[in-house]
Amino acid sequence: MSAPPAQTPGSDRQPSKAQRRSSEAERRDRKELARACAMVVLAGLFIAFALLNLSDVRVHWIFGTSRAPLIIVIVISLLVGIVLTYFGERLSRRRRG
Repeated sequence: MSAPPAQTPGSDRQPSKAQRRSSEAERRDRKELARACAMVVLAGLFIAFALLNLSDVRVHWIFGTSRAPLIIVIVISLLVGIVLTYFGERLSRRRRG
């Protein structure tokens, strides 16, 4: 059996401020790298989605019909949904508060 490792003086102390900062910086760097990778993947998916939806479609308005690329119709619908949701939540909060 091997003997337990010899303890050096001060080895039972907390890490120094510099060591903690270094550890926090490493964690922050990893988070930023993961976030950047996720953004690249999402951008790639969005580009692929856009390229697959370039065909023109007929859009029926209340007072007429027009043609537009499908991706434009999808993006405009998404933006309208985001805006309506935002204002709906604000109105709901105002009524509760």
